[in-house]
Amino acid sequence: MNSNVLFIYDENETGYRFNESHPFNQKRLVLTVDLLRSIGALPDSYLRAPQLATEELLLLNHTPSYIEAVKALSETTPAEEWLKQAGKYGLDTEDTPFFPCMHQVTSLVVGGSVLATEAVMSGDKEHALHLGGGLHHALANKGAGFCVYNDAAIAIEYAKRNYGARVLYIDTDVHHGDGVQWSFYTDPDVCTFSIHETGKYLFPGTGAVSERGDGTGFGTVVNVPVEPYTEDDSWLECFEEVLTKVAAQFRPDLIVSQHGCDAHAFDPLAHVHCSMEVYRAMPRLIHRLAHEHCGGRWVALGGGGYDIWRVVPRAWSLLWLEMSEHPLIQELAAAQELPLPASWLQQWQPHSPVELPAAWLDPTATWTPMPRRQEITLKNRQTKEAAMVYL
Repeated sequence: MNSNVLFIYDENETGYRFNESHPFNQKRLVLTVDLLRSIGALPDSYLRAPQLATEELLLLNHTPSYIEAVKALSETTPAEEWLKQAGKYGLDTEDTPFFPCMHQVTSLVVGGSVLATEAVMSGDKEHALHLGGGLHHALANKGAGFCVYNDAAIAIEYAKRNYGARVLYIDTDVHHGDGVQWSFYTDPDVCTFSIHETGKYLFPGTGAVSERGDGTGFGTVVNVPVEPYTEDDSWLECFEEVLTKVAAQFRPDLIVSQHGCDAHAFDPLAHVHCSMEVYRAMPRLIHRLAHEHCGGRWVALGGGGYDIWRVVPRAWSLLWLEMSEHPLIQELAAAQELPLPASWLQQWQPHSPVELPAAWLDPTATWTPMPRRQEITLKNRQTKEAAMVYL
């Protein structure tokens, strides 16, 4: 394994929980860490705990009034005046309801992503992973899409201000990375690339190819909205061709990537039909681009993913195995049916409401092919070409 990588984790981040029935469940962090430990891929020497972000850091992307609202609504019993204003700040919706200690735990998430960025930009580490982060929907003065503070945007702004870095942001969540895009829409030193299910059918409804940035930032926003029921080959074709050109043209100093794994066929909140092969191949390309264009500087964050039993632990573990150059990642390239560790399966199957997968990768040969596969592939190719018009 490469020892020059960092894994940022604190079990207190599982406190980011809106309510017991909410789909955003950070128990997936515990499941992932336990899976990695069960194969010996996460020695204690690789781990570092995040610190709470200061208000100065939060102000890199959020307004003072919004931070004040988040703090006030984090009280066990918020004052009536703040309850009346919760809607103004997007914190009274079914998706993003306020909850006790919200400010504290979300500040810990921001602190983890800034720590990852500092470790990489200072030269202390080559790559850093913070799976608790990736809350990409939050806006400057509004929570949205399960996100309160936008740790990804704050980390990018931190790298810009403290190191003068040009940052390429790569978002592979099935939902458009809108909060980060809008934060840097006119900024020529931040390029945002998002591949996601088309907003015609899915939250947040944005991310069209025509969104390209504005002013001096025109051309530094690239969106690839794929069709519902897109499968591995078409998703990877769009991802690899467009991103390779984006990186070569933009020439970043740092890559910050968001790794929502909700484009998987099992995810309950979207309609893309990818397998675990995407989550093996996608970080491999990002890893290569980081070394080709920015001296290996790569910060990776978590994101969406709502099948916390069958999908998230495997997808996020594959990301870490790639970042740390663990031998298992090469074995997976040669053998498609490597089993998951029996100890992990035995520990968690009694708690899982679904049967856990037996292997790292999915048996896609047994899956029923999607209807309209050719039409979907053709439409995605047209979208891919439109995305590359200015590249």
